[in-house]
Amino acid sequence: MTEHKRSIAIVGAGIGGLATAVFLSRLGHSVTVYEQAAQFARVGAGIQQTPNAMRVHRALGTEARLRQAAYCAPAGISRTWDSGEVTNEMPLADAIERRYGAPYLFMHRGDLHAAIESMLPPGYVRFNRKLAGLEQDERGVTLSFADGERVLADALIGADGVHSLVREWMLGPEKPRYTGRVAYRTTFPARLLGANNNIGEVRTKWWGKDRHMVVYYITRNKDELYFVTSQPEDAKWLTRESWSQKGDLNELREAFAGFHPEVQAILKACPEVHKWALMERDPLPRWCAGRVTLLGDACHPMTPYMAQGAACALEDAAVLSRCLEHTDVAGIAQAFRRYEANRLPRTTEIQQASAKNNWLRSATDPTWVYGYDALSVPLAEPAPLHSAVLSK
Repeated sequence: MTEHKRSIAIVGAGIGGLATAVFLSRLGHSVTVYEQAAQFARVGAGIQQTPNAMRVHRALGTEARLRQAAYCAPAGISRTWDSGEVTNEMPLADAIERRYGAPYLFMHRGDLHAAIESMLPPGYVRFNRKLAGLEQDERGVTLSFADGERVLADALIGADGVHSLVREWMLGPEKPRYTGRVAYRTTFPARLLGANNNIGEVRTKWWGKDRHMVVYYITRNKDELYFVTSQPEDAKWLTRESWSQKGDLNELREAFAGFHPEVQAILKACPEVHKWALMERDPLPRWCAGRVTLLGDACHPMTPYMAQGAACALEDAAVLSRCLEHTDVAGIAQAFRRYEANRLPRTTEIQQASAKNNWLRSATDPTWVYGYDALSVPLAEPAPLHSAVLSK
Protein backbone atom coordinates (compact mmCIF):
# COMPACT_ATOMS: atom_id res chain seq x y z
CA MET A 1 0.00 0.00 0.00
CA THR A 2 1.33 3.45 -0.91
CA GLU A 3 1.89 5.69 2.09
CA HIS A 4 -0.30 8.77 2.18
CA LYS A 5 1.78 11.83 1.29
CA ARG A 6 1.72 14.15 4.31
CA SER A 7 0.52 17.68 3.60
CA ILE A 8 2.04 20.18 5.98
CA ALA A 9 1.02 23.83 6.11
CA ILE A 10 3.47 26.38 7.49
CA VAL A 11 2.09 29.78 8.44
CA GLY A 12 4.80 32.43 8.17
CA ALA A 13 7.67 32.66 5.69
CA GLY A 14 10.26 34.10 8.02
CA ILE A 15 13.64 32.55 8.73
CA GLY A 16 12.25 29.66 10.78
CA GLY A 17 9.30 28.99 8.50
CA LEU A 18 11.38 28.86 5.33
CA ALA A 19 14.10 26.72 6.91
CA THR A 20 11.45 24.26 8.10
CA ALA A 21 9.96 24.14 4.61
CA VAL A 22 13.37 23.33 3.10
CA PHE A 23 14.02 20.48 5.51
CA LEU A 24 10.52 18.99 5.30
CA SER A 25 10.32 19.20 1.51
CA ARG A 26 13.55 17.20 1.32
CA LEU A 27 11.91 14.52 3.45
CA GLY A 28 9.13 14.14 0.90
CA HIS A 29 6.40 16.03 2.70
CA SER A 30 4.01 18.10 0.63
CA VAL A 31 4.76 21.54 2.10
CA THR A 32 3.05 24.88 1.51
CA VAL A 33 4.11 28.09 3.23
CA TYR A 34 1.42 30.75 3.69
CA GLU A 35 2.76 34.28 3.98
CA GLN A 36 0.63 37.38 4.56
CA ALA A 37 3.06 39.76 2.82
CA ALA A 38 2.73 40.41 -0.91
CA GLN A 39 6.39 39.65 -1.63
CA PHE A 40 9.80 39.30 -0.05
CA ALA A 41 11.98 42.38 0.37
CA ARG A 42 15.35 43.18 1.93
CA VAL A 43 13.86 44.44 5.16
CA GLY A 44 15.00 44.24 8.75
CA ALA A 45 18.42 45.00 10.09
CA GLY A 46 21.60 43.35 11.29
CA ILE A 47 21.67 39.81 12.59
CA GLN A 48 24.32 37.56 14.10
CA GLN A 49 24.60 33.91 13.11
CA THR A 50 26.49 32.09 15.83
CA PRO A 51 28.08 28.65 15.34
CA ASN A 52 24.96 26.78 16.51
CA ALA A 53 22.98 28.55 13.77
CA MET A 54 25.70 28.07 11.16
CA ARG A 55 25.59 24.30 11.64
CA VAL A 56 21.97 24.42 10.54
CA HIS A 57 22.96 26.54 7.54
CA ARG A 58 25.49 23.89 6.63
CA ALA A 59 22.67 21.33 6.49
CA LEU A 60 20.41 23.72 4.57
CA GLY A 61 23.12 24.40 1.99
CA THR A 62 23.27 28.13 2.71
CA GLU A 63 26.63 28.32 4.48
CA ALA A 64 28.75 29.11 1.41
CA ARG A 65 26.45 31.92 0.27
CA LEU A 66 26.44 33.47 3.73
CA ARG A 67 30.23 33.32 3.98
CA GLN A 68 30.41 35.26 0.72
CA ALA A 69 27.95 37.95 1.80
CA ALA A 70 28.48 38.32 5.54
CA TYR A 71 31.10 39.98 7.70
CA CYS A 72 33.39 37.83 9.82
CA ALA A 73 34.65 39.97 12.70
CA PRO A 74 37.99 39.08 14.32
CA ALA A 75 36.55 39.53 17.82
CA GLY A 76 33.60 40.63 19.89
CA ILE A 77 34.41 43.07 22.65
CA SER A 78 32.63 44.75 25.55
CA ARG A 79 33.59 48.35 26.35
CA THR A 80 32.73 50.76 29.14
CA TRP A 81 30.36 53.45 27.94
CA ASP A 82 32.51 56.52 28.58
CA SER A 83 36.15 55.54 28.90
CA GLY A 84 36.07 52.84 26.24
CA GLU A 85 37.86 50.39 28.54
CA VAL A 86 37.62 46.83 27.21
CA THR A 87 36.00 44.60 29.86
CA ASN A 88 35.83 41.41 27.79
CA GLU A 89 37.13 40.20 24.46
CA MET A 90 36.03 37.00 22.74
CA PRO A 91 38.08 35.92 19.71
CA LEU A 92 35.89 35.17 16.70
CA ALA A 93 36.82 34.49 13.06
CA ASP A 94 39.22 31.51 12.81
CA ALA A 95 39.46 31.09 16.58
CA ILE A 96 35.78 30.44 17.18
CA GLU A 97 35.50 28.26 14.08
CA ARG A 98 38.33 26.08 15.34
CA ARG A 99 36.63 25.84 18.72
CA TYR A 100 33.11 25.03 17.54
CA GLY A 101 33.55 23.78 13.98
CA ALA A 102 31.44 26.55 12.44
CA PRO A 103 31.86 30.29 11.85
CA TYR A 104 30.32 33.30 13.57
CA LEU A 105 28.97 35.71 10.94
CA PHE A 106 27.33 39.16 10.89
CA MET A 107 24.88 40.03 8.13
CA HIS A 108 21.72 41.80 7.05
CA ARG A 109 18.57 39.88 7.95
CA GLY A 110 17.33 40.32 4.38
CA ASP A 111 20.44 38.62 2.99
CA LEU A 112 19.99 35.75 5.45
CA HIS A 113 16.35 35.36 4.48
CA ALA A 114 17.18 35.40 0.75
CA ALA A 115 19.80 32.69 1.20
CA ILE A 116 17.31 30.34 2.84
CA GLU A 117 14.62 31.18 0.29
CA SER A 118 17.03 30.20 -2.50
CA MET A 119 17.08 26.63 -1.17
CA LEU A 120 13.31 26.23 -1.61
CA PRO A 121 12.00 25.35 -5.09
CA PRO A 122 9.58 27.87 -6.67
CA GLY A 123 5.93 27.53 -5.82
CA TYR A 124 6.24 26.55 -2.18
CA VAL A 125 5.33 29.99 -0.83
CA ARG A 126 1.86 31.48 -1.30
CA PHE A 127 1.77 35.23 -0.72
CA ASN A 128 -1.11 37.45 0.40
CA ARG A 129 -2.36 34.64 2.64
CA LYS A 130 -3.41 36.23 5.94
CA LEU A 131 -4.57 33.58 8.41
CA ALA A 132 -7.96 34.35 9.95
CA GLY A 133 -8.71 31.16 11.86
CA LEU A 134 -8.18 27.43 12.12
CA GLU A 135 -10.00 24.28 13.15
CA GLN A 136 -8.82 20.77 13.91
CA ASP A 137 -10.69 17.46 13.72
CA GLU A 138 -10.04 13.83 12.81
CA ARG A 139 -9.45 14.79 9.15
CA GLY A 140 -6.66 17.25 9.88
CA VAL A 141 -6.31 21.01 10.27
CA THR A 142 -8.40 23.50 8.30
CA LEU A 143 -6.92 26.96 7.77
CA SER A 144 -9.21 29.89 7.00
CA PHE A 145 -7.76 32.96 5.32
CA ALA A 146 -8.93 36.56 5.30
CA ASP A 147 -10.16 36.34 1.69
CA GLY A 148 -12.41 33.39 2.51
CA GLU A 149 -10.19 30.59 1.20
CA ARG A 150 -10.09 27.41 3.29
CA VAL A 151 -7.31 24.81 3.12
CA LEU A 152 -7.15 21.36 4.70
CA ALA A 153 -3.73 19.99 5.72
CA ASP A 154 -2.56 16.96 7.65
CA ALA A 155 -0.57 19.20 9.98
CA LEU A 156 0.10 22.87 10.72
CA ILE A 157 3.27 24.59 11.89
CA GLY A 158 2.71 28.08 13.26
CA ALA A 159 5.84 30.06 12.42
CA ASP A 160 3.86 33.29 12.41
CA GLY A 161 6.03 35.32 14.73
CA VAL A 162 5.61 37.26 17.92
CA HIS A 163 1.94 38.05 17.21
CA SER A 164 1.12 34.44 16.34
CA LEU A 165 -2.53 33.72 15.63
CA VAL A 166 -1.77 30.00 15.86
CA ARG A 167 -0.43 30.46 19.39
CA GLU A 168 -3.49 32.48 20.32
CA TRP A 169 -5.76 29.72 19.00
CA MET A 170 -3.84 27.19 21.07
CA LEU A 171 -3.33 29.09 24.33
CA GLY A 172 -5.53 32.18 24.24
CA PRO A 173 -4.53 35.85 24.02
CA GLU A 174 -1.11 36.60 25.46
CA LYS A 175 -0.30 39.38 27.88
CA PRO A 176 3.31 40.48 27.38
CA ARG A 177 4.82 42.80 29.96
CA TYR A 178 6.58 45.99 28.96
CA THR A 179 10.12 45.96 30.36
CA GLY A 180 10.32 49.72 30.53
CA ARG A 181 12.97 49.61 27.83
CA VAL A 182 13.06 50.28 24.10
CA ALA A 183 15.51 49.35 21.38
CA TYR A 184 16.52 51.66 18.55
CA ARG A 185 18.16 50.14 15.51
CA THR A 186 19.22 51.01 11.98
CA THR A 187 21.53 50.12 9.11
CA PHE A 188 23.28 52.76 7.05
CA PRO A 189 26.18 53.10 4.59
CA ALA A 190 29.49 53.14 6.43
CA ARG A 191 30.71 55.92 4.11
CA LEU A 192 28.43 58.34 6.00
CA LEU A 193 30.90 58.20 8.88
CA GLY A 194 33.48 59.87 6.67
CA ALA A 195 36.68 60.74 8.50
CA ASN A 196 35.01 59.79 11.80
CA ASN A 197 35.04 56.08 10.96
CA ASN A 198 37.15 54.82 13.86
CA ILE A 199 35.00 51.86 14.87
CA GLY A 200 37.61 49.27 13.93
CA GLU A 201 36.80 45.76 12.74
CA VAL A 202 35.38 44.14 15.86
CA ARG A 203 31.79 43.81 17.01
CA THR A 204 31.45 46.15 19.98
CA LYS A 205 28.93 46.34 22.78
CA TRP A 206 29.07 49.62 24.69
CA TRP A 207 27.85 49.05 28.25
CA GLY A 208 26.36 51.98 30.13
CA LYS A 209 24.84 52.03 33.59
CA ASP A 210 21.30 51.38 32.36
CA ARG A 211 21.67 51.31 28.58
CA HIS A 212 23.86 49.85 25.86
CA MET A 213 24.63 49.92 22.15
CA VAL A 214 25.85 47.08 19.90
CA VAL A 215 27.68 47.99 16.67
CA TYR A 216 28.98 45.86 13.80
CA TYR A 217 29.41 45.64 10.03
CA ILE A 218 26.91 43.48 8.17
CA THR A 219 28.59 43.03 4.77
CA ARG A 220 31.81 41.31 3.82
CA ASN A 221 33.29 44.48 2.33
CA LYS A 222 32.29 46.56 5.39
CA ASP A 223 30.22 49.07 3.46
CA GLU A 224 27.12 48.78 5.66
CA LEU A 225 26.95 49.34 9.40
CA TYR A 226 24.35 48.30 11.97
CA PHE A 227 23.65 49.30 15.53
CA VAL A 228 20.98 48.45 18.06
CA THR A 229 20.44 49.98 21.49
CA SER A 230 18.50 49.31 24.66
CA GLN A 231 17.52 52.05 27.09
CA PRO A 232 14.75 53.03 29.52
CA GLU A 233 11.79 54.89 28.10
CA ASP A 234 8.27 55.45 29.34
CA ALA A 235 5.35 53.67 27.72
CA LYS A 236 3.39 56.69 26.51
CA TRP A 237 4.33 56.11 22.85
CA LEU A 238 3.74 52.36 22.78
CA THR A 239 2.09 50.82 19.74
CA ARG A 240 1.81 47.23 18.59
CA GLU A 241 5.30 45.71 18.55
CA SER A 242 6.81 46.47 15.17
CA TRP A 243 10.20 47.49 13.86
CA SER A 244 8.43 49.77 11.36
CA GLN A 245 7.85 52.35 14.12
CA LYS A 246 10.14 55.32 13.42
CA GLY A 247 12.30 56.65 16.22
CA ASP A 248 13.33 60.22 16.97
CA LEU A 249 17.04 60.70 16.32
CA ASN A 250 17.25 63.63 18.70
CA GLU A 251 15.80 61.55 21.54
CA LEU A 252 18.24 58.74 20.78
CA ARG A 253 21.24 61.06 20.68
CA GLU A 254 20.18 62.67 23.94
CA ALA A 255 19.82 59.23 25.57
CA PHE A 256 23.46 58.47 24.73
CA ALA A 257 24.93 61.87 25.48
CA GLY A 258 28.21 61.44 27.32
CA PHE A 259 29.00 58.09 25.70
CA HIS A 260 32.41 57.58 24.08
CA PRO A 261 33.27 59.68 20.95
CA GLU A 262 32.98 56.56 18.76
CA VAL A 263 29.34 56.23 19.79
CA GLN A 264 28.75 59.93 19.18
CA ALA A 265 30.19 59.66 15.65
CA ILE A 266 27.87 56.76 14.81
CA LEU A 267 24.79 58.53 16.14
CA LYS A 268 25.70 61.71 14.28
CA ALA A 269 26.13 59.84 10.98
CA CYS A 270 23.00 57.68 10.98
CA PRO A 271 20.17 59.17 8.88
CA GLU A 272 17.18 57.49 10.59
CA VAL A 273 16.26 54.89 13.19
CA HIS A 274 13.41 52.58 14.07
CA LYS A 275 12.34 51.70 17.59
CA TRP A 276 10.84 48.67 19.28
CA ALA A 277 9.30 48.17 22.70
CA LEU A 278 11.09 45.39 24.54
CA MET A 279 8.53 43.06 26.08
CA GLU A 280 8.85 40.18 28.54
CA ARG A 281 7.02 36.91 28.06
CA ASP A 282 6.99 33.81 30.19
CA PRO A 283 7.99 30.53 28.51
CA LEU A 284 4.94 28.72 27.16
CA PRO A 285 3.63 25.63 28.96
CA ARG A 286 3.32 23.74 25.67
CA TRP A 287 3.91 24.17 21.96
CA CYS A 288 1.57 21.65 20.38
CA ALA A 289 -2.04 20.50 20.25
CA GLY A 290 -2.69 17.41 18.17
CA ARG A 291 -1.39 18.07 14.67
CA VAL A 292 -0.62 21.74 15.33
CA THR A 293 2.69 23.03 16.67
CA LEU A 294 4.59 26.29 17.02
CA LEU A 295 8.07 27.34 15.94
CA GLY A 296 10.42 30.29 16.40
CA ASP A 297 9.14 33.57 17.81
CA ALA A 298 5.62 32.14 17.88
CA CYS A 299 6.63 29.96 20.84
CA HIS A 300 9.79 31.48 22.31
CA PRO A 301 10.04 35.22 21.60
CA MET A 302 13.04 36.57 23.46
CA THR A 303 14.93 39.74 24.12
CA PRO A 304 17.77 40.35 21.63
CA TYR A 305 20.57 40.43 24.18
CA MET A 306 22.10 37.04 23.29
CA ALA A 307 21.47 37.24 19.51
CA GLN A 308 19.71 33.87 19.64
CA GLY A 309 16.19 34.52 18.32
CA ALA A 310 16.83 33.46 14.72
CA ALA A 311 19.36 30.84 15.81
CA CYS A 312 16.74 29.15 17.99
CA ALA A 313 14.24 29.21 15.12
CA LEU A 314 16.80 27.48 12.90
CA GLU A 315 17.48 24.92 15.61
CA ASP A 316 13.71 24.36 15.86
CA ALA A 317 13.52 23.70 12.12
CA ALA A 318 16.30 21.14 12.23
CA VAL A 319 14.98 19.26 15.27
CA LEU A 320 11.39 19.30 14.02
CA SER A 321 12.45 17.82 10.69
CA ARG A 322 14.31 15.05 12.53
CA CYS A 323 11.22 14.29 14.60
CA LEU A 324 9.03 14.10 11.49
CA GLU A 325 11.38 11.89 9.50
CA HIS A 326 9.82 8.47 8.73
CA THR A 327 6.57 9.64 10.36
CA ASP A 328 3.21 8.86 8.77
CA VAL A 329 0.06 10.90 9.25
CA ALA A 330 -0.98 8.94 12.32
CA GLY A 331 2.34 9.73 14.02
CA ILE A 332 2.39 13.48 13.50
CA ALA A 333 0.94 14.40 16.89
CA GLN A 334 3.51 12.24 18.69
CA ALA A 335 6.31 13.68 16.53
CA PHE A 336 5.25 17.18 17.51
CA ARG A 337 5.29 16.22 21.17
CA ARG A 338 8.80 14.83 20.75
CA TYR A 339 9.90 18.08 19.14
CA GLU A 340 8.41 20.08 22.01
CA ALA A 341 10.03 17.85 24.63
CA ASN A 342 13.46 18.38 23.10
CA ARG A 343 13.26 22.07 22.27
CA LEU A 344 11.20 23.73 25.00
CA PRO A 345 13.78 23.26 27.82
CA ARG A 346 16.63 24.76 25.80
CA THR A 347 14.71 27.75 24.49
CA THR A 348 13.35 28.41 27.98
CA GLU A 349 16.91 28.53 29.33
CA ILE A 350 18.00 30.91 26.58
CA GLN A 351 14.93 33.12 27.02
CA GLN A 352 15.62 33.47 30.72
CA ALA A 353 19.36 34.02 30.29
CA SER A 354 18.82 36.64 27.59
CA ALA A 355 16.39 38.60 29.76
CA LYS A 356 19.20 39.22 32.28
CA ASN A 357 21.20 41.20 29.69
CA ASN A 358 24.64 40.30 30.97
CA TRP A 359 25.72 37.90 28.21
CA LEU A 360 29.45 38.31 27.41
CA ARG A 361 29.78 41.46 29.51
CA SER A 362 32.68 39.75 31.24
CA ALA A 363 34.54 36.50 30.60
CA THR A 364 31.94 33.88 29.65
CA ASP A 365 32.06 30.31 28.38
CA PRO A 366 29.43 30.30 25.59
CA THR A 367 29.73 26.58 24.84
CA TRP A 368 26.27 25.67 26.12
CA VAL A 369 24.85 27.98 23.44
CA TYR A 370 27.36 27.86 20.58
CA GLY A 371 28.31 24.21 20.96
CA TYR A 372 24.77 22.89 20.43
CA ASP A 373 24.25 20.89 17.24
CA ALA A 374 20.58 20.57 16.31
CA LEU A 375 21.42 18.02 13.62
CA SER A 376 23.09 15.50 15.94
CA VAL A 377 21.97 16.18 19.52
CA PRO A 378 20.33 13.04 20.95
CA LEU A 379 16.56 13.33 20.94
CA ALA A 380 14.64 12.16 23.99
CA GLU A 381 11.21 10.59 23.73
CA PRO A 382 8.23 12.29 25.41
CA ALA A 383 5.81 10.39 27.61
CA PRO A 384 3.55 8.10 25.55
CA LEU A 385 0.54 9.77 24.00
CA HIS A 386 -2.39 7.83 25.42
CA SER A 387 -5.04 9.41 23.24
CA ALA A 388 -5.02 11.67 20.22
CA VAL A 389 -5.31 15.32 21.13
CA LEU A 390 -7.33 16.85 18.33
CA SER A 391 -8.26 20.19 19.81
CA LYS A 392 -7.15 22.76 22.29
